[in-house]
Amino acid sequence: MIVTKFNGISFLQFPNLISFPDLGHGVFTRCGGFSKEPYMSLNVSHGVGDDSDVVEQNRAVVSMCMDGNELIFARQVHDTGVVIISDNVASQPGIHTGDAMISNIGNKMLVIKVADCQSVLIYDPVKKVAANVHSGWRGSIKNVIGCTVMSMQERFDCSPSDLVAGISPSLGPCCAEFINYEREIPEKFRKYRINSDHFDFWRMSEDQLRSAGLRESNIYSSKICTKCNTTLFFSYRGEKNTGRFASVIGLKRNSWKGQKK
Repeated sequence: MIVTKFNGISFLQFPNLISFPDLGHGVFTRCGGFSKEPYMSLNVSHGVGDDSDVVEQNRAVVSMCMDGNELIFARQVHDTGVVIISDNVASQPGIHTGDAMISNIGNKMLVIKVADCQSVLIYDPVKKVAANVHSGWRGSIKNVIGCTVMSMQERFDCSPSDLVAGISPSLGPCCAEFINYEREIPEKFRKYRINSDHFDFWRMSEDQLRSAGLRESNIYSSKICTKCNTTLFFSYRGEKNTGRFASVIGLKRNSWKGQKK
């Protein structure tokens, strides 16, 4: 991934997404914010015990790095609900519940909060539609990625072959241990088991993107394990009581060229 710096804040960008001038995106590290331990320091989640005012300061840092665009959050519940962000939908914090967001509106940055789960950023450069998917292990076995691509097709007439996707830093196969996998992970996903009780959810997401119709060449996986890199990323598996870093994507301020209904 490509390291980008803005006003002293570093965040990561995908090489297959960075070239689109209408698109803003970034995967932020845990560094550069105001939170105290154990949420040190760029925690963007209100739901982990951090001071609410400090979380808002951290969110302002992320917004600043995204050209001051509005950040849109959802209450993530490890399911397959898809939230459509349009010009007639309110964007107050906490009003949305779902594990994927899709938008074709400029000035709206879709944020997934991460601490081991995957954020899958998806962009259609033809229809100018952006999506952000929260895919933890529960979402993965429910194929929230495929549900999101289907919603992009149904709501915005996107062609899967046009879509470009990036898989964020997340729990890698080195650390994705599931000692109770026989009751947690269905049999059809056992092909992703790499030893006695570890699973490769990166490969699962790549396969789900391909099955949804994306081209192999349009998929980029960061392959950075959050638990192995807790100096840079929050990891629930590694730390338990910890913060959430931000993975962000959205159309820039003047990008939307659609028509209001």
